[in-house]
Amino acid sequence: QVQLVESGGGSVQAGGSLRLSCAVSRRTFNSKALGWFRTAPGKEREFIAAISSSDSSDDPNTFVAASVKGRFTISKDNAKATVYLPMSRLKPEDTDVYYCAAKDGSSWGGLCGCWGQGARVTVSA
Repeated sequence: QVQLVESGGGSVQAGGSLRLSCAVSRRTFNSKALGWFRTAPGKEREFIAAISSSDSSDDPNTFVAASVKGRFTISKDNAKATVYLPMSRLKPEDTDVYYCAAKDGSSWGGLCGCWGQGARVTVSA
């Protein structure tokens, strides 16, 4: 069974830091690229960052969206089957619900519905 479970959301003042975690079922963690997205009511889902699968390389490739580059990174712990989104210098406009996802075929989430339940991040001015 595919599972992605986020944690680490919360409230922080502008300029602060948070780290989101996403625990992923082992098979999915090893075989699929993993990513982070965010969305707020009335807004389209925004891609944040991605990291390649463990099966594809011992040295994973990462990609971070220009909108958050320099403030957000992505990493993973193979032993814990967990992917992280460390966020620093947070801004009020980073307030959103953040989701982790696995890439199934050519699409995020794909037929397996590989999305987490979401973690709310609130940044106050």
